[in-house]
Amino acid sequence: MFTPPPTFSGYGLGLRKEHYRDFLDTDVPVDFVEVISENFMVDGGQPRHILRQVRELHPVALHGVSMSIGSADGLDRTYLNRLRQLANEIDPLFVSDHLSWSRIDRFNSHDLLPLPYTEEALEIVCRNINLAQDVLGRSMLFENPSSYIAFDGASMSEWEFLGEMSRRTGCGLLLDINNIFVSASNHGLDAHDYLRGIPADRVRQVHLAGHTQGPGILIDTHDQPVCADVWDLYAMASSMLGPVATMIERDDAIPPLAELLDELGTAREIGRRQRGLREAA
Repeated sequence: MFTPPPTFSGYGLGLRKEHYRDFLDTDVPVDFVEVISENFMVDGGQPRHILRQVRELHPVALHGVSMSIGSADGLDRTYLNRLRQLANEIDPLFVSDHLSWSRIDRFNSHDLLPLPYTEEALEIVCRNINLAQDVLGRSMLFENPSSYIAFDGASMSEWEFLGEMSRRTGCGLLLDINNIFVSASNHGLDAHDYLRGIPADRVRQVHLAGHTQGPGILIDTHDQPVCADVWDLYAMASSMLGPVATMIERDDAIPPLAELLDELGTAREIGRRQRGLREAA
């Protein structure tokens, strides 16, 4: 039985190609970086020698977007083997993916599709997580999704699903604060109730990102700075969580590195303030 990976208390950024030269040529004040696993797993993908060089300077977290852990027809063994090879080479801080599905048979939606929160879906997800962790030989983290529809017939809340999933498989949780805000806004939920329902002791990493207002819904675009409401929610999360790795995630309209470091400084300050309040209580 796996258990969540060891805790790591630090602040990092998503490493994107626009900033490769910054990370290789200068001393960037981060405690770790995170990369999209698939970018370095395929022939013709982003050069692995860059990742190896960055790994000599900073711990690296691998974050996947296409494991499709909710697929009813199981996982792609070729994908798992390639991910294992990458993880064995890089020795990552964490290996993570999303609570979602994207693939059935030979069709891949290339999107993170939602799951029904039922016992049947939970059994499928847990079976797939057990297989993935066995192949990788290590425990994983799974991220709460952003969603735009909800299924009828749910037998549990999203946070209850995540907690039970972690309990049954020994995986850890990657808590995306922006995703909580987006999903809560889209479905009329209380984001604070969501946070209170998450098993804090299973959380190992936190994502902070921005979103965009769509037609009647919020869309998780990762192309905007973190907004004030998400910062407020992060402050609440920081008051509840132990030592976790926190990072700024930006995937489009990527600004100069200095702007992302300013945002990371805000996260550090909120974390520092909340630690002080906990210690004083």
